[in-house]
Amino acid sequence: MKADAARARFPWGLTSASALLLALLLFLGAWQVQRLQWKEGLIAQAEAAAKAAPADPSIVLAANNPEFRKAALVCPGLATAPWVELQTIHEGQPGVRLISACRHPGYDRTLLVDRGFVADAISARPPISVSEEPVRLTVEVRETPAPGPMALSAENRRFYARDNAAMARVLGVEGPVSPWTLFALGSSNPEWVALQPSAPPAAFNNNHLGYAITWFGLALALAAFYIALLRRKLNPPSVAAPRKGGDREERPS
Repeated sequence: MKADAARARFPWGLTSASALLLALLLFLGAWQVQRLQWKEGLIAQAEAAAKAAPADPSIVLAANNPEFRKAALVCPGLATAPWVELQTIHEGQPGVRLISACRHPGYDRTLLVDRGFVADAISARPPISVSEEPVRLTVEVRETPAPGPMALSAENRRFYARDNAAMARVLGVEGPVSPWTLFALGSSNPEWVALQPSAPPAAFNNNHLGYAITWFGLALALAAFYIALLRRKLNPPSVAAPRKGGDREERPS
C-alpha cells in the first residue's frame, strides 16, 4: 500500500517550476532567432547601401536609413577650412581625426566631414584660410553615436567623443547641422600625405545563432532532467520485504 501511495503522488511543484523554466528558455531561444533574422537583414542592408553608386547628399540623406550610403560631396574651401580634432585610435595607432564643416551647394544643412586620421607623431596640421575653392569628395554616411556618460569634456579644438552640435559650435557654424557624420573616402589635401582618409569598418556582432543554440540546448537538458526525475519519483525502487518467521543465525559448533 505504501509503495502504491508513493507512485500515486505526482510532483506538481517540480512540474510547475520545470514548466516555467522551460517556457523561459524557449522564449529566450526564439527571441535570439528573431534577433538573428534582424541582424542578417541589417547586414544585408548595409552591404547593399555600400554598393550603391554615390549620389547627391540631398538624395542620400533623405533616405529612411542612409547609413553606409555614399554621397558625392562638394565642399567650398574644405582644404583650408577650420577643423576640430577627435582623439581616437586607428589600426592600433593613437592619433586624431580632423573634422570640418561643409556647406554643399543646394543642401539646407551644414554637414560635418571627417577628413581623415592623423597620427600623434605628426604635429603639423593643414593650413586654415578663407577660400571658396571647391573640393569634391566621395563620402560615406555614418550614424553619429551619442557621447557616452564617461566621455571627457572637449578642450578647445580637441574632442574625446563625437558630438556634432558641440563641434559645430566650435567651428562657428550657424543654423541647422546634419546629425550624420560623413567620412571622406578621398583626401581633401592630397599634397599632405599625413592625412589618412577612411571610414571605420562596420561593426556587426552576430552571435545570435550561438545564443539561440545555447538556450534551446538548456531547454532540452532541462526536459531530459525532468523526465528522469519524474520516472524516479513515480517508480521508486522496490524494497524487499523481510522474511516471515525470521532466519536462525547459524552458530559455530
